Amino acid sequence: MPELPVPLPVGAPDDPAAGVARWVGADPIRGLVARFGGTWPDGDLTEVLRFLDEFSATHWDFRGGRERPEAREPDLDPDTAELVLAAAAALGLVRPVLPTRSTYAHLVVLGGLGHACVRRVAYAAHLLRAGLRVTGEVAVLGSFRPLSDWERRTLADAGLPGDDTEVDVLDSAVRRVFGVTAPAERAGVDAGHPHHSWSSRTYRPASLPPVRVLAAPSGEPDRRRAHTADTQRFWAEHARVAPGDEILMVTAPIYVPFQHCDALRTLALPYGCGIDTVGVDPALADLAVLPEQTLTPGRYLQEIRSAIRSMRALHSRLPAR
Repeated sequence: MPELPVPLPVGAPDDPAAGVARWVGADPIRGLVARFGGTWPDGDLTEVLRFLDEFSATHWDFRGGRERPEAREPDLDPDTAELVLAAAAALGLVRPVLPTRSTYAHLVVLGGLGHACVRRVAYAAHLLRAGLRVTGEVAVLGSFRPLSDWERRTLADAGLPGDDTEVDVLDSAVRRVFGVTAPAERAGVDAGHPHHSWSSRTYRPASLPPVRVLAAPSGEPDRRRAHTADTQRFWAEHARVAPGDEILMVTAPIYVPFQHCDALRTLALPYGCGIDTVGVDPALADLAVLPEQTLTPGRYLQEIRSAIRSMRALHSRLPAR
């Protein structure tokens, strides 16, 4: 049986800072730093996070501000590639884990690339039909980001609709896997630009909780499109998330550490809710219409960097102790 991954930080009443320190200071991170020529810094957690952010920007950032599919793949020697894959597994970016609870207040599905949107919605439906209880709603969170040509081809090759945006793919997936045809409620604002606009569609599938498909406006509309934190905050206001609510987030295993810590920062800290984050299980037969793509050492290094940056942002918001 494989070893359990390094535990992620959790919110109150536990100490999130201790969880951040445990994850970023774990042997797999230290081993990667040493392999890429770094020297572990002296100093407190703030200094360690600063160092890791800057070090990973130099050695593990292959996007250069581009979208994930446009990232270059580094030329790593076989021993380094093997070390990266082992570190990714030990840090919780490879193997899916099951939810820790049988009941949650809300289930939140995070958007992403087109094929990932389909897989995550299908996995949420699988969890519900397997007995997961949700007392509030299923929230499917996306944006108005246009699909790339590669995403369109991937969906077309699987016989899926030719949607235009991320939220369109999510909406199509909800209709298909939950067996619904039209939303029971609609709301939104078309501001003439996707960075300023928002939309909400709520479906009511039989014998399941309501499913809301939400696209949020950007928190900085003059600079960028909406990102995950924007959609989480926007949804929390609409869903009236309350202290003590337990929320299950669904993403891909490779994104679990960084999106979990983003959710701690944007949801757990301001709203007092609990966060559990799981990745889609690629072995499920009902997800085979879009098989998971091969993930490379470069992709794992990039998302280890994303997790470090997310943990640094989380740590900066924690009250001084």
